[in-house]
Amino acid sequence: MNPLTLSMIVSSLAIGTIATLSSYHWILAWVGLEINTLAIIPLMTKAAHPRAIEAATKYFLTQASASAIILFSTTMNALLTGQWNITSSTDNLPMMLTLIALMIKLGVAPFHFWLPEVLQGLSIKTGLLLSTWQKIAPMTLLIQLQLSINQNIILLAALASMLIGGWGGINQTQIRKILAYSSIAHLGWMMAALKFAPQLTLLNFMLYIIISSTLFLLFFYLNTKNIFELTTSWSKTPALTALALLSLLSLSGLPPLTGFMPKWLIANELIKQHMTIFALVILLSTLLTLFFYLRLTYSLSLTLAPNPSFSRTSWPLLKKNIMATLISLSALLLPLTPVISSLL
Repeated sequence: MNPLTLSMIVSSLAIGTIATLSSYHWILAWVGLEINTLAIIPLMTKAAHPRAIEAATKYFLTQASASAIILFSTTMNALLTGQWNITSSTDNLPMMLTLIALMIKLGVAPFHFWLPEVLQGLSIKTGLLLSTWQKIAPMTLLIQLQLSINQNIILLAALASMLIGGWGGINQTQIRKILAYSSIAHLGWMMAALKFAPQLTLLNFMLYIIISSTLFLLFFYLNTKNIFELTTSWSKTPALTALALLSLLSLSGLPPLTGFMPKWLIANELIKQHMTIFALVILLSTLLTLFFYLRLTYSLSLTLAPNPSFSRTSWPLLKKNIMATLISLSALLLPLTPVISSLL
């Protein structure tokens, strides 16, 4: 892609997200979301493959529908309340429609159907953008709306996301679809804490971005697209593959790794809110996601006989430093949990 075109696209992605983050008016937030949606479409279609075109079309139709619902519902809310400000929203039918639209944009169950199909049709690098950067703006709006949304709807969406994310990923062999269902399951955890402790939702989101970025970059550098190709990773980059195991187990939420921190804090908060049964159910639902993460870990840990056709990959120093930093953050932050908890 032309460097000038690429710089314009990246700038548009940044401007769209910053516009939504800094907005206090629904129209400005809607404009930022639209810029974000339109900016990533050229990156999706860069490969000029039928699967990429299909993915871009599905993504555009889904996001455009959600944006239309946001514009309609916020206009109705302004007619009812006389307020366009995001923070002055109240719990009424238009705000429920806005909540549904934001859940569609994020891929929260039961509005998740577009996410695995779209992610499967994209390259690993574009999938990384879709799973991390593109979620920042709608997640920020959702956190700002947490006082004016119905608790029961949020908890039902959280439970559905965890169960669907777990069951959907079990029978998948494609890495990108597994990461998509993993994203749905993690969104369930964020939704579970949204009403009671939005700061925990933000913490979970930040840690998910760090760990998920680590895995996407690992799979990009290892050039793997399915579970079978993972079995050849050890022959090419044994040190990196060994460290990738930690990132996978961290994303599954297995102690004593970083990914366990948000689950620990959210479960603790739910118990404080006298929702012990709900906390138990969502903790049990993580066993489903743990199963397919362990399957990926098992595939990575397989040591095949040396193959002459495989050559050890030599990495530039910058890539080594970036991956070492990301893997360290995604695996070794759990001892800081008491400090982070006291700050929240």
